[in-house]
Amino acid sequence: MDTPLIDTYLAGLRAALPAYAQAALATATGASRAQLDAVRRLYPQCPTTLLGLLARINGTYWQEYAGEKIQVLMLGSDVFEYPYYLLSAEQIIEEGTRPRRSIAEIYAGYLDEYPDLVDPRIDMALAMNLRLCFSHCMNNGGTSQLFIDFNPTATGRVGQVVRFLHDPDSYVVIADDFDQYLQGLIDGHYAFIVDYGDEDE
Repeated sequence: MDTPLIDTYLAGLRAALPAYAQAALATATGASRAQLDAVRRLYPQCPTTLLGLLARINGTYWQEYAGEKIQVLMLGSDVFEYPYYLLSAEQIIEEGTRPRRSIAEIYAGYLDEYPDLVDPRIDMALAMNLRLCFSHCMNNGGTSQLFIDFNPTATGRVGQVVRFLHDPDSYVVIADDFDQYLQGLIDGHYAFIVDYGDEDE
């Protein structure tokens, strides 16, 4: 389940993070096999690379390790002012088992007025919890979330990474798959990382 891409991503991430975030991330441990199997049961098409990442770090979103909760912003998107946390296996399952409406239901009556709200590669009729939510942004997910989409439209790709952004709302495909997503963050030199100067993120 481990891949060179995970090693490369984490090595570059640790080098780019400020010291306090490096120290917090150093306390993190990986998800158990049982936890990873539970994610796989809920999302059989979950990318091996995401499972491998969780096997190394089981989340950084108010996740507890050795009695201490950490908050490390270790992911990014095309919206650079909002870095993201990695959800844990348990948080992914919680997101996936919570009923959520489809985009079409959420924005009923608005889609004709705002045709650019949804990327044409995204199926608006699909309930949001059928996409694997793996990340919330620094604003506790209220501003932006990241998903892996296994049920695209005919013009999309199975496994594409979708970014939701709130106000103004939009749903955009930012990578064809999770590996391409991570590689893009590497190639962008971890530009999403912000040094807040202390432990209070």
